[in-house]
Amino acid sequence: MRKAILAGLLAATIVPTVAQAQNNELRHDRREIREERRDIARDYRHGASPREIREDRRDVRDARREYRDDWRDYRGRHPDVYRGPAWVGPRGYRWRPVTVGYRFAPTFYDRRYWIDPYRYHLRPVLGYQRWVRYGNDVVLIDMRSGRVLEVNSRFFF
Repeated sequence: MRKAILAGLLAATIVPTVAQAQNNELRHDRREIREERRDIARDYRHGASPREIREDRRDVRDARREYRDDWRDYRGRHPDVYRGPAWVGPRGYRWRPVTVGYRFAPTFYDRRYWIDPYRYHLRPVLGYQRWVRYGNDVVLIDMRSGRVLEVNSRFFF
């Protein structure tokens, strides 16, 4: 009995630490992408050679790839977070694939379809943008026009 209690306390202590480490890793990757983008802007301002700019662009690509891989690892380790309830669309409508630039009717981006970007490790929204669940996809929408700005297909299981 004593061993079971100690094992439970140990697990309760370690699990949040591991989750925090994963969040820190994703946060570090996002910071690295921002820094690499600043390097490119600095190179343009100071008239760097095309070779240096090309190398900095490659660094940004590598940082994005690393972030994407870390996010996929996080998603694979926490499948219950991405296994939400069934999506129920507005009455009279049905799901169909969308791409960037598609315009949604306002009923599709009603408050009940909004998604918390921090919970799902999506990039933060700016101004009139909102992450919206659309079927098993997650779509970034400009609330003023209803235009799709970004699509994450097959986001939910």
